[in-house]
Amino acid sequence: MSRSIFLLFVVNIPLLIAYSQPDPRGYLLNCGAGKQSGETTVGGLKYITDEGFISVGNIATLKTPDLVPILSTLRYFPDTSARKYCYVIPVIKGGKYLVRTTYYYGGFDGGNEPPVFDQIVEGTKWGVVYTTDDYVDGLSSYYEIVVMAKGKTLSVCLARNEDTKSDPFISALELEYMDDSLYNTTDFTKHSLITVARSNFGSDDDTISFPDDKFNRVWHPFKDINPIVESHSNITPWDFWNVPPAKAFNTAITTSRGKTLQIQWPPESLPSAKYYISMYFQDSRTPSPYSWRVFNVSLNDKNFYIRLNVTTSGVTVYSTQWPLSGQTQIVLTPETGIPVGPLINAAEIFLILPLSGKTLTRDVEVMEVLARMFNNPPPDWSGDPCLPEDNSWTGVTCSQGEHIRVVTLNLTGKGVSGSLHADIANLTALNHLWLGGNKLSGNIPEMGSLKELKTLHLENNQLEGQVPQSLGQLPELKEM
Repeated sequence: MSRSIFLLFVVNIPLLIAYSQPDPRGYLLNCGAGKQSGETTVGGLKYITDEGFISVGNIATLKTPDLVPILSTLRYFPDTSARKYCYVIPVIKGGKYLVRTTYYYGGFDGGNEPPVFDQIVEGTKWGVVYTTDDYVDGLSSYYEIVVMAKGKTLSVCLARNEDTKSDPFISALELEYMDDSLYNTTDFTKHSLITVARSNFGSDDDTISFPDDKFNRVWHPFKDINPIVESHSNITPWDFWNVPPAKAFNTAITTSRGKTLQIQWPPESLPSAKYYISMYFQDSRTPSPYSWRVFNVSLNDKNFYIRLNVTTSGVTVYSTQWPLSGQTQIVLTPETGIPVGPLINAAEIFLILPLSGKTLTRDVEVMEVLARMFNNPPPDWSGDPCLPEDNSWTGVTCSQGEHIRVVTLNLTGKGVSGSLHADIANLTALNHLWLGGNKLSGNIPEMGSLKELKTLHLENNQLEGQVPQSLGQLPELKEM
């Protein structure tokens, strides 16, 4: 699900904190800024160039006046042969990250309509990038997902699909490390969370990112026909589940004493799926022994929380897997005799995305070594070598199921040079290894552990030395 941001400097666009410490907690990447570009400062925060995080694509500078600096450049991907185009970013293995991608087309290719394409994170198809409606309205678009890093790097990729008519592109890529306490009722080994909406209710502020949100989440103001109240007491974010910023409690939507508060939120219709929902409440009155209100919370006529007691200290309620479809209505019904109406300050909703699976870590590590040792490997040799299945590396075929393995490596005649690293012997599920017709040099490594290997082609290279005797002892090898 995409969200829109304005383009002019006067609007505070969503940003993340850039960390320079060796501990890779977060990054702000200004895509397409170029090798010679220094840091780009927006709103006091510093972006760095995306050079070094990706090895493919071209860069372009837009001529649109008054753009926020990070939207004035982009990286685009004209190579139609590549199955995906991947950023690979150092992270903490097992760490939880908020990933945000930002897109502003700007007619960089001389066209009038932005391309449609896929985005992929950690080998799972995240969704389709569609920015046309925002672009027509003079807006950029962004997407967010909370995902766990499988290894010491995290991959964010773009890929063509059947609707892609021109070159995929990206304006900015941001990662923010999330503390373990956030959204921790989700099993991130099996799921990720796609941001659908994150709102603070009743705000007149056009600002959509709050400085007091440690995790730099974007909070959109939301108002409807219901009355608005301002808070008369402060809260401490760390006292709340998911650590919402204090500013999100400054205002609330409410109604009169004894009345039911009805809110249609989020505004758009939702696809039928399960969602993570979190709501935040605080009594708006000056703290006293009587500053509390009790009401029931329901979503689409189903009880979400019964007899919620909201005081000036505030409270969070959430559901980890709530089924929704179409329009969503939040209904807050007061308990009998409560002297003030119900209210709500803020809420978040995420679509729960099942992960595609996981390529065996050892196979991923071996393929990454080969990609480094080969000169001129295929341009899509980054990210997960097997996933998504339709976007595996060129020349790589993998098994499917619970344990995903590399079973075929075929780079025949691809113009690859360099050496064949000994780690290839760790691809123990390999059935076919075809590297003929290239410019590989050095010795043929020991590959006696490839017990499943059926065919081996290394002819027409510049290899030297003796053929390891163990190749003649492989039980399944029929062709060499």
